[in-house]
Amino acid sequence: MRHDIEPAGEVKGRPVAKITLENDQGMKVAVLTYGCIVQSVLVPDRSGNIADATLGYGELDAYLKGHPFFGSIAGRFANRICEGRFTLNGKTYTLECNEAPTGQHLHGGTQGFDKAVWGYGIEERDGALALNLYHTSPDGDAGYPGRLDVVHTIWLDQSNALGMEFRAVSDRDTILNLVNHSYYNLSGIEGTTVEDHELSVSADTFIPVDDRMLPTGAIAPVAGTEFDFRAPRRLSDAFIARPDGSFDNNFCLGAAEEDGLRPAADLYHPPSGRGMRVRTTQPGVQFYNGAKLSNRAWYGRNGTRYPAYAGLCLETQHFPDSPNRPQFPTTTLRAGQLWEQRTVHAFYTR
Repeated sequence: MRHDIEPAGEVKGRPVAKITLENDQGMKVAVLTYGCIVQSVLVPDRSGNIADATLGYGELDAYLKGHPFFGSIAGRFANRICEGRFTLNGKTYTLECNEAPTGQHLHGGTQGFDKAVWGYGIEERDGALALNLYHTSPDGDAGYPGRLDVVHTIWLDQSNALGMEFRAVSDRDTILNLVNHSYYNLSGIEGTTVEDHELSVSADTFIPVDDRMLPTGAIAPVAGTEFDFRAPRRLSDAFIARPDGSFDNNFCLGAAEEDGLRPAADLYHPPSGRGMRVRTTQPGVQFYNGAKLSNRAWYGRNGTRYPAYAGLCLETQHFPDSPNRPQFPTTTLRAGQLWEQRTVHAFYTR
């Protein structure tokens, strides 16, 4: 196992580093300390050819000009909160409503955790090379209560497993929902779509949403609907089943296995043989198929414009608008309580 550290630039006078983790199989994961951005995930195909399985940019400056959360952390609260309001301990808190199309609070606001420069350290543990990223969010930051101390760990092992872990403690009761927002395309070819991929999701139920992308309050069975991914489906066929070709819904995962991780999803690209199996401690996974990527001109590392469906997200997280939905698993973090979550992306070939 090896790592490399190089300067990537500056944000408001603070230096940003690019850290690359590499194993003996040739898999490499590059992370920026700005926004905890997973800049690239280089993995082999069935013939041993290495290519990037994620969308993103080659330089920090491109991220600073704006992007749809390519590889970054989303927080303090990933996904949407209705009208930017929630009540905790009898007090109502108001957050920024920053998603223009829906008028809702999204991913922590315009100055969320994806805009912070994080501290870092590197360690070896349990046969893996781990990058620990550190950030302190002050009380009242973006409208959220409590000083929050966060450690986000990204690790790589020799079996081509990529781990993403979160630990956080607040000095006041608060709400929390953190996630990595990478877009995956296992073909490794920039400018292609994921329509030739196959996806399965380990969920019997999902969260229906209204036209504001907010939960209706129901937890609905996937059986007999276009949301049934319990068996692998070719994504081109799945997209046709949706009136607008879009998926952006949270799926409710089942019970955890012996190691505490719930099976979440399996993504496979038949032409290259690359696959990615996702397991998590989180109760849900948000499947977004990248249908809206073509709404703006996003250009990748090689200058190719990303089309609709250029990549998809499998965001392991709690359910959207959970602070306002008591029937959902709680996202309340009590003062002094340790919040921990873990997700493993196991890359494979066949």
